[in-house]
Formats: sequence, structure tokens, C-alpha cells
Amino acid sequence: MFELVLILLSTLLVSFVSLVGIFFITVKEQMFKKILLLLVSFASGTLLGAAFLHLIPESVSAQSETAFVAILVGILAFFLLEKFLWRHCHERECPIHTFAYLNLLGDSVHNFIDGVIIAVSFIASIPLGAATTLAVIAHEIPQEIGDYGILVYGGFSKAKALLYNFLTAIIAIFAATLMYFFSPFFPSPSLAYLLAFAAGGFIYIATTDLIPELHKETKASKSAAQFLLLLLGITLMLVLKE
Repeated sequence: MFELVLILLSTLLVSFVSLVGIFFITVKEQMFKKILLLLVSFASGTLLGAAFLHLIPESVSAQSETAFVAILVGILAFFLLEKFLWRHCHERECPIHTFAYLNLLGDSVHNFIDGVIIAVSFIASIPLGAATTLAVIAHEIPQEIGDYGILVYGGFSKAKALLYNFLTAIIAIFAATLMYFFSPFFPSPSLAYLLAFAAGGFIYIATTDLIPELHKETKASKSAAQFLLLLLGITLMLVLKE
């Protein structure tokens, strides 16, 4: 039972990282609009870095033969979802871009995986669980900043972006609790498939939705800044790679 308490506290702490966007709440609207596309650039880098430097290597090492199939399934699934959401929004003129919803879905899968990993680590040993929690927090901070930027750019208000980002984050608590009670019945290959599926979703969002938005900026100096922030996002994911 002590392990469960530690697991719940750790996943709750990780979930609170999703509120990092609160630091942008007080930024004046005019200034925030200027940095919003830069946040999208940073988000693109963190999504690509998380996919290629964290999720795919982990999934391939666990399921080398079928992991790439799961990545492809993830890309195709997000394509179909966007097609459906786009058609729905096209008919009703939705104020929220479809990529914002897709990001919430991809982040939900990612947070579920984080919760599972934290629970498994604490079940193995308390020091390993503590180390894993710190690693997840370090990994989540830059990604949650990017996620917040995506949601606001996609049409959510600052307050709603914070709320929905937090709601997806607490999925980690549910996942960790589920893993604690049902770990003997949880097939290990399924985690690798979830990692690969999330990677496919991240790649799709970054390359088909976010990066095309960046191409709308044609001024050379701002384009250079976007590229540098995209590289910064990737670099941070590389630095945080275990």
C-alpha cells in the first residue's frame, strides 16, 4: 500500500507540470500573439524529439519487428481522425483547429504511458520509481510548454488550454493505479505498441499540422527564429534522453 501512495503522489506531481502554461497567463495579449508561433515552433521540435529520440527507440527495443507497424497505424489513425474532425468542423465552422484536438489525444496516450512507467518503476523498487519520476518531470516540462502553445494557437482560450492540458495529464494517475492493481495481467508488449502509436501521432501532428503553420511566416528573421526554436525543442529532448 505504501508503494501505491508513492505512485499516486508521483503521478500527481507529474500532472501538475501540465500547468506550466500558467506563467503565460499574465503575458499581455499583443505580446503573447507575437510569441505564440514561436511556441508552436518549439512544440514541433519537442514532438519530433519525443517521437524519434524517446518513444520509437523504446518501442523498437521491446518489439523490434512490429513497432514500426504500430507507428504507421498511429499516423494513419490520426489522419482518419483529422479527416473526420475536419469534415465536422467544415460543416459547422468550428472555432477550434483539429490539430488541437489531435494533440490532446496524442498527449493522453503519452500521459497514460508515463503513468504505467512510473508504476512499474515503483513496483520494481522505490529508488527506481523516484528516479523515473524525476526523469518524467524533466521530460514533461518542455513538452507541456509546447502543448500549451499548440492548444492556444489552435483556438482554445488560455484558461481552457490550461484546464484541458491538466485533464489529459491526470490520465497518468489513472494509468498508474490500473498498472499497480493489474500489472500481473498486463501484457508487456502492449506498452511498446502504445509507445509506437503515440510516436506516430506526434509525427503526424508535427509534420502535417504544425510545421505547415510555420510556413505561413515568410519574414527571414522570424523564420530563422522558428527554426532555432524547433532545433531547441529537439535538442532538449536529446539532452533528456536517458
